[in-house]
Amino acid sequence: MTEPKNPDVTREQAEDAVRVLLRWAGDDPAREGLLDTPKRVVKAYRDWFSGYLEDPADYLARTFEEVGGYDEMIVLRDIEFESHCEHHMAPIIGRAHVGYVPTDRVVGISKLARVVDGFARRFQVQEKLTAQIAHCIEETLQPRGVGVVIDASHECMTTRGVHKRGVSMVTSQMLGSFREDPRTRAEFLRFVGVDRR
Repeated sequence: MTEPKNPDVTREQAEDAVRVLLRWAGDDPAREGLLDTPKRVVKAYRDWFSGYLEDPADYLARTFEEVGGYDEMIVLRDIEFESHCEHHMAPIIGRAHVGYVPTDRVVGISKLARVVDGFARRFQVQEKLTAQIAHCIEETLQPRGVGVVIDASHECMTTRGVHKRGVSMVTSQMLGSFREDPRTRAEFLRFVGVDRR
């Protein structure tokens, strides 16, 4: 398993921090059921926050120019993701919809999903996550336009604080023709189903 980029914090220190939190919560980290919890939490963190170990733009490096002159909108809908709120470290669970209008090259669609995951697997606020995905695609592919819509539920709101279940937050970032042309924006929103909700 790849270790974090911060060499100042060891795995042992991270596990000790989990033990401190367990004690602070009122439990005994030495009891049988919790003995391996620090190791499990650190392993889970390496998975949940693996986005810090990569540059999502790298996924967009390989493109294809042989598309038979295709220059209309490309949309990948319902990209499921998990992230974590940077304010409470609670899960954010949602779906991203990503679209772009290519100039002279396209990217494999799985790479769009990897870009979403690359940014989602970091501490986030949804607004920033939405903008990061859109700007990464714009800067790397240089399409005529990019649209990103994210619909997600935030466990920091559903499991604590106001305890409101069944609510979701929707954010969008429109760049280029998606921002400048109302028809392009409307087509994208129709494709992803936002206008039917």
